[in-house]
Amino acid sequence: MDDSDGCFGERVAVGYDEASAEMFAAGAVEPAVEVLAELAGDGRALELGIGTGRIALPLAERGVEVHGIDMSRAMIARLRAKPGGAAIGVTVGDFAAARAAGTFSVVYLVFNTIMNLTTQDAQVACFRNAAAHLDPGGTFVIEVGVPELRRLPPGQDVVPFQVSETQWGFDVYDVAAQAMSSHHIEVVDGRGEYRSFPFRYVWPAELDLMARLAGLRLRDRWDGWTREPFTSESAQHVSIWEKPLTG
Repeated sequence: MDDSDGCFGERVAVGYDEASAEMFAAGAVEPAVEVLAELAGDGRALELGIGTGRIALPLAERGVEVHGIDMSRAMIARLRAKPGGAAIGVTVGDFAAARAAGTFSVVYLVFNTIMNLTTQDAQVACFRNAAAHLDPGGTFVIEVGVPELRRLPPGQDVVPFQVSETQWGFDVYDVAAQAMSSHHIEVVDGRGEYRSFPFRYVWPAELDLMARLAGLRLRDRWDGWTREPFTSESAQHVSIWEKPLTG
């Protein structure tokens, strides 16, 4: 794996779509594309962490001009190999800092990707980078889970999320550092494979403060892409911040 690809090099990219198959299903993709197409309007869309094009490709099929930023050349190669992928411009780099040409009506980060930035400084920088790419009146959209700390009894720091005869997955939390790591074990043909990914979990209120530091203001927060109300029982949220029309 090329270190420049971070955690998403060839080893992960080769099986990424299959491993995340439920997120590629129409029920997961179409509501997100509907919202993002509405926000883009006649303008352009920028996806931070574009990956293999799960959202970018169907959004482009809706007639929206889509650009992406991603540091993983292996993931980008798989985007390019898909129908329509070659037509989507991609800037190679860290989406917290890399700049794409021009400005956009909507910038978006989906599927918990904000947590791939493992420091608060990097997450703050991401908001500022998104704001710098936005047209006045444009929007920044994030889809991310709500930290599951209520599932941790005293003395426990591990939460399992997958258990089967051939696959095990669990998250390990460091509450003091607001950090977590996701661990995946898979047995194929009698041989085991282990992978882990670092994350920094982040609360909705903290994201709102990051947005304010970047000059953005909260417009909407939903439980999901189908716009159900966000409540104290929500396990995830889709949040939309807006760049003012005037400074």
